[in-house]
Amino acid sequence: MKQKHCIFASVLLSSFITPFLASSINVAVPAMATEFLVEPTQLSWVVTAFLLGAACALLPFGRASDILGRKKLFRIGTLFVLLTTLGAGLAPNASLLILLRFLQGISIALIFSTSMAMLVSSHAPSERGKVIGYSTAAVYIGLSLGPFLGGIITLYLGWRMIFFLTASILFGSWYMAGKIEGEWYGERGASMDYGGSVLYFLGTLSVLGGLSILGTTPFAPWLLGGGFLLSILFLWKQMQEKSPLLDIRLFRNVVFAMSNLASFLHYSSTFSISFLLSLYLQIIRGLDAVTAGSILLLQPIMMALLSPLAGSLSDKFQPRIVASAGMGLTAMGIFALSLLREDTPFSMVGAVLLLVGTGFAFFSSPNSNAIMSSVEPRQFGIASSVMSLMRILGQAMSMVLVTLLMKNYVLPELDPHYAESLSRGIRDTFHIFVLACCVGTFISMMRGKQK
Repeated sequence: MKQKHCIFASVLLSSFITPFLASSINVAVPAMATEFLVEPTQLSWVVTAFLLGAACALLPFGRASDILGRKKLFRIGTLFVLLTTLGAGLAPNASLLILLRFLQGISIALIFSTSMAMLVSSHAPSERGKVIGYSTAAVYIGLSLGPFLGGIITLYLGWRMIFFLTASILFGSWYMAGKIEGEWYGERGASMDYGGSVLYFLGTLSVLGGLSILGTTPFAPWLLGGGFLLSILFLWKQMQEKSPLLDIRLFRNVVFAMSNLASFLHYSSTFSISFLLSLYLQIIRGLDAVTAGSILLLQPIMMALLSPLAGSLSDKFQPRIVASAGMGLTAMGIFALSLLREDTPFSMVGAVLLLVGTGFAFFSSPNSNAIMSSVEPRQFGIASSVMSLMRILGQAMSMVLVTLLMKNYVLPELDPHYAESLSRGIRDTFHIFVLACCVGTFISMMRGKQK
């Protein structure tokens, strides 16, 4: 097997299994709560801890991969994700499971920060959009199959089997990576900014942790404030360092900066769509979970089908044109969702989800291509990490907005106006998301011409 084919296969397996694990675990939370004798809401940290761990380690690992070698850290990351996944499947209690999920998130940051860098390093610039498109499609296939297969596995084999089967696929990715010859470096032998790494880790953990508990405890604003101070200190230190963890000069590159900002706004406005529509379809329209889930599958299926095509188009045309058109379609779809009523035909809901999925596909791959093509090969590791960080921060911001906005609309469940108030809250939240997506579309167009 050719070198680039080994890399392609290994990265695609890891691109599939990461979102599959995240989305399949969501449907297993009730079964976990029953076994561990805790409230399902307490196990929301099974999902949140994973997100926190990944975000906190992205930039340090991205920089380390440029210094120590991307293939080496990719294999180490795959191995540690495999081990923590097996550990999670054997966890005897909820506390240990949450801890292992946090460690799993840290380990998977090694994959996030190296996989895209390896992919673009091993393919010619004329092929980048195409291979990024296939990698993105693998992500969406994982997202699509996760809830469906996760539900079947949980029902017939138990929730622990999700972790064991995932570990077997991770072994395949680790094995394929072992067949890759050679290594890719960004700045081999450069010094690592350990002080900056600690500041980044603690600052990110505090900010995202504060956002996760905002509105539930008076301690949250203090945690947020401390996180912002640490983040400011981190940025100041990066400007003083000769070998910084994050080269601030990267953001002087208009294409890089605007593309990442567009990515943040896109994920901020789209990540919560499935959550809000799940409430709409099940609570307001009275559908069961299986039927609602089948409708929601339309969006990621369309994303998986069209991402390779969108990536290939960004090799032939300016990525900003393709990505901006995609984000514009997403904004149109979200606007249509803001018009949902209690009697909207389900066929219309499905059609809108197909439109959102199309827009998402035509934004994501070309935007990733624009980001990775705007930096030098020595910066691929840190650029890949920043791109993943924008995605995670956007996802977190999306859920924070939903939590804060919906809190003003949710009435006691027995209130006769409960469904009406919830429906209004969902529509108003989509109005905010439309605005964010429109701003993102404008920023995407203004990023400048790609060389």
